Amino acid sequence: MACGRKRPEHGGPPELYYDKNEAQKYVRNSRMIDVQTKMTGRALELLCLPEGQPCYLLDIGCGSGLSGDYLSDEGHYWVGIDISPAMLDAALDRETEGDLLLGDMGQGIPFKPGTFDGCISISAVQWLCNANKKSDIPAKRLYCFFSSLYSVLVRGARAVLQLYPENSEQLELITVQATKAGFTGGVVVDFPNSAKAKKFYLCLFSGPATFLPKALTEATDEEATESAFTRESCGVSALALPDVAAPCPGLVSGSSRVSLVHICRRTSMDPVLRCSGNGCYSNGSSAAWRGAGW
Repeated sequence: MACGRKRPEHGGPPELYYDKNEAQKYVRNSRMIDVQTKMTGRALELLCLPEGQPCYLLDIGCGSGLSGDYLSDEGHYWVGIDISPAMLDAALDRETEGDLLLGDMGQGIPFKPGTFDGCISISAVQWLCNANKKSDIPAKRLYCFFSSLYSVLVRGARAVLQLYPENSEQLELITVQATKAGFTGGVVVDFPNSAKAKKFYLCLFSGPATFLPKALTEATDEEATESAFTRESCGVSALALPDVAAPCPGLVSGSSRVSLVHICRRTSMDPVLRCSGNGCYSNGSSAAWRGAGW
């Protein structure tokens, strides 16, 4: 599960690693663009959204907007959150169609309950397993992330998080915190016997447990891997989950967490987004992240 070369998250916090030079790779490197696009397509497939019905989706660690572009091409509306200003600048320069927010997923997702019909994330969640300062406690940051994610999803919705766990202990840390937050689900491992093509997808259900999608394989005789978990299997008692109607989309107002994010743009859906602090400017009906204040 671990990779032989140095992992990006070992080099420091993501907002520093993903600088302007790194962001340009996600704009110009055709191989990187192709890989990101394929993983997004697979994540969207695993979400099992209703066919022909546009949905309002959350993209965690949206980066330069490659995954968001795929969501737009499939007819969905989306909001992306990322901790790197350079990556969000690249997304704006590419004129992506979704809303973009600057924020730390480890401090929670500051939207109203029931805002999103689903969530995807490409190569981001493993960053929460590393402590870049003394106050960072991976288990607490993971729980804060998963509990807020559980809240912002419409009840019964799914989240599919593609990730690169460093080892089995790290994967267990992630899944335990997800179940404590209320999720059921499991891990789908595509191409488990391939060193290059192997991909992990954490499939989370914000309602009663349902079927776990099948993994992709290179050949019919290759063993696919799907590992399901429940709240009971991780020592957490199952609770009855009430139906919750989805309110109008928007950031949580009156919360200290709002100051941790900035609005980057509004789409034609005109979600009720509120900006606080510096880092935004108004341009007609839209607001864009440029790091320059109002």
